[in-house]
Amino acid sequence: MKTLPIDLDAFEAAPAAREPFAYAMVPGFVKRAAMPAINADYPLVTHPGSFPLPTLKYGPAFAELMDAIQGPEFTRAVEKKLGIDLTGRPTMVTARGISAARDGQIHTDSRTKLVTVLIYMNNDWEAKTGRLRLLRGPGDLEDMIAEVPPDQGTLLVFKNEPHAWHGFHPFEGPRRVIQLNWVTDQGVVRREQFRHRVSAFFKRLRGGASSAPERM
Repeated sequence: MKTLPIDLDAFEAAPAAREPFAYAMVPGFVKRAAMPAINADYPLVTHPGSFPLPTLKYGPAFAELMDAIQGPEFTRAVEKKLGIDLTGRPTMVTARGISAARDGQIHTDSRTKLVTVLIYMNNDWEAKTGRLRLLRGPGDLEDMIAEVPPDQGTLLVFKNEPHAWHGFHPFEGPRRVIQLNWVTDQGVVRREQFRHRVSAFFKRLRGGASSAPERM
């Protein structure tokens, strides 16, 4: 049996909060021994923004991670952790490599996204900014429930509820994040991938500039 690059035992053992929305954090979700190879095979993302997996080039270690997080074992673990049925729900993955100063504004995710998983693939994070905060409301980044350090294979998973507010103090520079979503239907995947492709095209033309902030 092939060894997974993710620690399902750690995920299953991690406590899940239910209020004000369902979420869990798992430091070391990506196994430390797997991190160097995955980061070596990480897609080259040189502009701010989210880039859909089908538009990216990456190596085999990264591909193994993508297979693992979209596989049935992890799906079942997420269902149990958050108390949600994901049967028949498609997945969508994007990757980031750069954070811009405009990123991190307080928001909730689109209602077409049922569950959001964020996996951070940076080394030890020393900056005080760029740390995602789960919030009690939309008005204040200091009114936080929890803060997620974006380092060393840390995972955050949350149920996308109307009050699942999150954001971070702006950080400009390299910040690797994989985002996995279970969404309502395949039409969402097609629309989002098309939207991201168009956005990515214009970002490249403008050298990374964008008319709207990236929030996720």
